[in-house]
Amino acid sequence: MTGESAKPVILGETVSKEIVNNETLGYFIGMVYLFLTHLVIDKERLRFRQHLPNEMAHYAADCWDAEIECSYGWIECVGITDRSPYDLWAHSLRCGIFIIPIAFSDTEKSGIPLVAHVKLEPREIEAMREKEAPEMKASLESKGEVEFYVSILGKTVVIMKKMTAIITEKKELQRVFPPSVNEPSFGIGRIIYCLFEHSFYTQPSKSEDVQLNVFRFPPLVAPIKCTIFPLIKTQEFDDVAQIIAKSLTAAGIFHIDTTVWSSLHVSELPFTCTSIGKRYAWTDEIGVPFAVTVDSADSVMIQERGQQGADLYSDHAAAFSPQSNEE
Repeated sequence: MTGESAKPVILGETVSKEIVNNETLGYFIGMVYLFLTHLVIDKERLRFRQHLPNEMAHYAADCWDAEIECSYGWIECVGITDRSPYDLWAHSLRCGIFIIPIAFSDTEKSGIPLVAHVKLEPREIEAMREKEAPEMKASLESKGEVEFYVSILGKTVVIMKKMTAIITEKKELQRVFPPSVNEPSFGIGRIIYCLFEHSFYTQPSKSEDVQLNVFRFPPLVAPIKCTIFPLIKTQEFDDVAQIIAKSLTAAGIFHIDTTVWSSLHVSELPFTCTSIGKRYAWTDEIGVPFAVTVDSADSVMIQERGQQGADLYSDHAAAFSPQSNEE
């Protein structure tokens, strides 16, 4: 809006140079950046823009927008506002009651450390400070000496001015701290739309005759974590697939067990086709990050999305059995 292009900066420097209003606001900006990039929002198409004075909200001391570039251009997806103590001040003004906590109150006390051969109890010194210190100070200034009753001796002693040092101390009893509010506001719908755009790409099939659609959702946010495919349709392979499915269910991992759909004779669904390559392609197209393939009666293969046949991991099927999980 100012005609200046965005430029990369170090977040800590923006705080130290007071471009960002305070460390708390800088912290929220950093956390929003990490959140969005963990969702696979492209770093090169993500920027933070500070509100100009003529667009700053009346309640804001500083405000930054996280903007993401998509097919609609740069759109605001997250607003991060430093409201400071505006809300409490506004409520106080309207209701006529000062509801902002008092910051601090200093109380002066006169303390008289005694330099004498008589050791006084701490509680007697404290009592003296609270009740008798001002009088003792005045007496020492005017007469040069003062009488003081020592309870542990059961008698009154004479304290000379030269035996004392009069010190004034300040004791902080409380600190007023007007609470400051930082308000991050997330446009979830916009973020999800940008996530779809930034996660989508195409790649040629092995035969290079068609372009395959892929959503590269990270495992953290993918709604379906993996699919389970028997390499061939046999009861033995289906039994292994069901063992794996039960293990994943017990671990709380959401998955699709294609043997269940096959048993229902739903032939029109993509993952019920005979070609394993087409099943992998369908897995990539709906954004599933992993595919578990039962390739024999006692072994499985785990493939990562978009690898087109490259094995990520291979192990014995027994490793997925409930008994092995308990061990």
